Amino acid sequence: MDSNKICFITCVNNDEYYQECLQYIHRLELPEGYSVETVAIRDAVSMAAGLNEAMAKSDAKIKVYLHQDVFIIHKAFLKDIVRIFADPDIGLIGVIGSGDIPANGIWWEGRQLFGQVYDSHRGFIEKISFQEVNSEIQEVACVDGLIMITQYDLPWRAELFNNWHFYDLSQSQEFRRQGYKVVIPRQFEPWCIHDCGITRVNNQYQHDRQVFIQEYLRE
Repeated sequence: MDSNKICFITCVNNDEYYQECLQYIHRLELPEGYSVETVAIRDAVSMAAGLNEAMAKSDAKIKVYLHQDVFIIHKAFLKDIVRIFADPDIGLIGVIGSGDIPANGIWWEGRQLFGQVYDSHRGFIEKISFQEVNSEIQEVACVDGLIMITQYDLPWRAELFNNWHFYDLSQSQEFRRQGYKVVIPRQFEPWCIHDCGITRVNNQYQHDRQVFIQEYLRE
């Protein structure tokens, strides 16, 4: 495992989005002594399966799993995550998430939402802001999958989540099961733009939601 390498991992089905994503990655300030690599997975059968495939391809200690339509605009992003990961108890970083997971498994209906992001899920780019993080980090129960940063390799539960939903909440719980903290950093302005467009809930989402509830919320 290369402690001074950071790998950006993305499941790709739209190269125009991905090329823009890469432009933002290559503009980030690089911590001294660190290198960056990028891994794109195409034709993945599911998000979890694709991320497992990519994880096996890289020996980077720090891995940044992000959607192809996420653009990192915080230039000091890499320096900040390296600093946060100086605490070995922190396993997973995200930019938005919840301190609690409701019984229905829908994290954004939780009572303790944190973080911020520029997002287009209503059809236009807007700033989504939840509760302010007043210290350097806020420990949470889960983070959203738009971007998930890890310093340990834990398998994504592809045997449970074989579509494109709830892999993020599942991985948040897997890190917590191993005793690691899941956190959201203080962001004075959003670190990322998520140009996802209008999102709709489908039958796959509902199926994966029930799987998540059975696996994690019955504990």
